[in-house]
Amino acid sequence: MNTKRVAWLVVGAGAVAVWLAGAATTGVRPSQLVIVPKPATIDLQGAALAEEITRLHERLRPTAAPVQSRDLFRYGNRAAAQPNPAAAAAPAAPPMPDLPARPALKLIGIAEDAGPDGPVRTAIVSNAGALVFVKEGEAVARYRVARIAADVVEFTNVDDATTLRLALK
Repeated sequence: MNTKRVAWLVVGAGAVAVWLAGAATTGVRPSQLVIVPKPATIDLQGAALAEEITRLHERLRPTAAPVQSRDLFRYGNRAAAQPNPAAAAAPAAPPMPDLPARPALKLIGIAEDAGPDGPVRTAIVSNAGALVFVKEGEAVARYRVARIAADVVEFTNVDDATTLRLALK
């Protein structure tokens, strides 16, 4: 009986060894067919575009360092120009009269309310960035409101009595 038992142990151990050897090896597997799709036309166009962008970037790179010949933040220190004899012989132009500075007033809008004597208009004016609401007879900066129409406001300068008209745009 001892020999039978040893034989069964040898057969069982052999079967286990074959089973483990089969699990440990990869074996021969059939090869899988890999299909590589053709690139779509949009992908080809994208590749062409990327190539063109690369070419343009390389072209934009400066090949030489820029030469600074002047300071953009300085207005003086100019070299004296050579006198032009033709310009010296020409008669000097009469000086231009000084024009008054344009006021910083801008008409933003006109509001109209019903009053007991008719419509009462209020002009909305921007004075150097600040909003001012004025009616006829009131002053803004150095101007007095002379008349407010439906789309035009007339101001009179307090200093020299000149008229300034602002219209809605």
